[in-house]
Amino acid sequence: MDNSFITYLQRLELIGFFSGYALLYSIIIFWAGSNQPKNSFKNRVSSLLPYAYALAGTLYLGLQLKEFHQNNDPNATFSFLKVWGLLSILFWIPALHKKTVFSLIRSLVFLFLPIKDIVLQKISSTPDMGMLRNDMKIYTASLLLNLVCLLLILSLSFLFKRTRPL
Repeated sequence: MDNSFITYLQRLELIGFFSGYALLYSIIIFWAGSNQPKNSFKNRVSSLLPYAYALAGTLYLGLQLKEFHQNNDPNATFSFLKVWGLLSILFWIPALHKKTVFSLIRSLVFLFLPIKDIVLQKISSTPDMGMLRNDMKIYTASLLLNLVCLLLILSLSFLFKRTRPL
């Protein structure tokens, strides 16, 4: 296989898992506002955003372990972006999730990938519209994946809150 094709697939994986988080974060923070009481539903949702990011990172870790197990390649390459994506699981640590803006800053690196593709296609003499369509479909899937992760974390949060003894 062509190395550039494998690199392209790895970029698509990163876009699919992480790039939609920045938009979801922005929507939730805008929706929640800044003057919410501490016990409000909106404040709870916005405080759980880093856990949703960590869940997406955990799913990405599972994909990488599956690929590593299938290939059994001890010389598997780890790019900076792959490692950056894998480090998102650190948001499971309670001390890191307290500042939700850190998860946004980390995810902006991945938002750069589809933006870079769009800009390169605009300045290209022969734009590849299929590549742009793929990127936008994967970006939409990433947004949905991160939304599902947030809803799963939110439902688990309510479940554990209800089952806690008084």
